[in-house]
Amino acid sequence: MYTHQLLILLFIGYIVYTIDIKKNFFPVPVVLVAIGLGLSFIPYFEGFNISKDIIFNVFLPAILFTSAYQFPLKQLKENAGIIITLSTLGMIATVFLLGLSIYFAGTMFTALSFTAAFLLAAILAPTDPVSVTTILKESSGAEQIADVVEGESMINDGTSIVFFTIFLTMFQTGGGFSVGKFVSELLLVSIGGILLGIVIGWLMSKTIRYTKDKKYQVMLSVVGAYGAFYIGEAIGVSGVLATVAAGIFVSYEMSKEIKEDNLKKSLDGFWDIATPVLLAVLFLLIGIRGADYLAFSGWLFAIIVFVLSIIVRYIVIGIFIYGVPAWRHEFKNDFSTVTLTAWSGIKGAMSVALLLWLEEAASGKDEILVSLSFAVILLSLVIQSVGIYPLSKVLKNLQ
Repeated sequence: MYTHQLLILLFIGYIVYTIDIKKNFFPVPVVLVAIGLGLSFIPYFEGFNISKDIIFNVFLPAILFTSAYQFPLKQLKENAGIIITLSTLGMIATVFLLGLSIYFAGTMFTALSFTAAFLLAAILAPTDPVSVTTILKESSGAEQIADVVEGESMINDGTSIVFFTIFLTMFQTGGGFSVGKFVSELLLVSIGGILLGIVIGWLMSKTIRYTKDKKYQVMLSVVGAYGAFYIGEAIGVSGVLATVAAGIFVSYEMSKEIKEDNLKKSLDGFWDIATPVLLAVLFLLIGIRGADYLAFSGWLFAIIVFVLSIIVRYIVIGIFIYGVPAWRHEFKNDFSTVTLTAWSGIKGAMSVALLLWLEEAASGKDEILVSLSFAVILLSLVIQSVGIYPLSKVLKNLQ
């Protein structure tokens, strides 16, 4: 029904990627979202929106699998401790501190309940560095920081869904918070998803040996990426973590056991094309979808929440990096490390998926939460993406 509009979005994405040469001040996602906002005012694109199911079932599996299997194993091993800590304990601390901050700040603007504040914090907690990691490496040489940010974002997508579902249930039913239930569900969903991903990754690595044809190798990677996600969601574990674990395991097998020289080249040839296509359409649709909720009276509160999200992330990262001697001595400049890592925690696809989930579950009186979430995500995408290059340059000069 919307094939013509989709074709136009693909062509727009092609143009933006083609003319984007420097990738310094205006990263591609910002440009695409801005164009999407403009397209929302054109009647031709009315009704051409994106839903939670489309993001979860179409976009996320491919994006997560690609980022996981292409993530360098050497960097993953070297930074595993800080990546896992920030995406688990760091996520818990972020949601807790940000939720409290939003609740107390909200008393000046609207009657935001305690549960609603934590639900909003859960939406804004996951990070999506998009093209920021490339900018970090090229502008400041901060490759380790970029690797930490990218690795953290792969895992915290999975943990953020657990936080969100628990707080959404509390928000809808008015139920209380149980630490025991929260911890047990977090462990069950997370560990179950990782184990499922390892099994599927192992099956992929064994099955792929039966053919040398690159077409069928690529087909198998698509089946594995989406299969891990769908099976995980069907059996009640994290489909996100299952897909990430499968991607990492495939990467591990490619680097050790699988000896076909053309395997990685074949997979890269497909996913390096598929991922930009999906990202282009996704961010354009985010702009088109978000325009409906940006004409609201809570922009001052949204700006405050955005600033609070930066401050809280800075505090959490500072506590872990300064608090662990091994990590504190690992980086050349603690201040630059904490600042760049905090600023690189951009809200993106996962946050949008969660707020669209909230939109489906929310009643009319709760639309302020959806509008507030869209506004903060938009501020994060624009301000943090555009600011990362000059910030990295300034901090590099201070060293």
